Amino acid sequence: QVQLVESGGGLVQSGGSLRLSCAASTRTFSLYTMGWFRQAPGNERDFVAGISRSGDSTYYANSVKGRFTISRDNAKNTVYLQMNSLKPEDTAVYYCAARLWTAGESTIPDEYRYWGQGTQVTVSS
Repeated sequence: QVQLVESGGGLVQSGGSLRLSCAASTRTFSLYTMGWFRQAPGNERDFVAGISRSGDSTYYANSVKGRFTISRDNAKNTVYLQMNSLKPEDTAVYYCAARLWTAGESTIPDEYRYWGQGTQVTVSS
């Protein structure tokens, strides 16, 4: 069982930045591919960014490419999402998720086994 706890959400003006963190309660954090997803009211949960277990491979949704950066620190059991040049359409609840590295990379929410409780990000215009 892996527990994930997100933090760092909040209210920011358009063009601003936020850094989300996701702390994992497992000694085997380095065995997990990690992802960030987001869900706005009335919408499905969408993929935002993913990172391999070692951190040497990252991938992004087209809507955030060039603005968001995913990274991880396996010594701290934490994955991060640096969000720059935020737009009102980035407003959503952001979730981190984990899946075993043997399952490969994925952008599909149902293919991630463990989820955090989410953190709200609101971008005002």
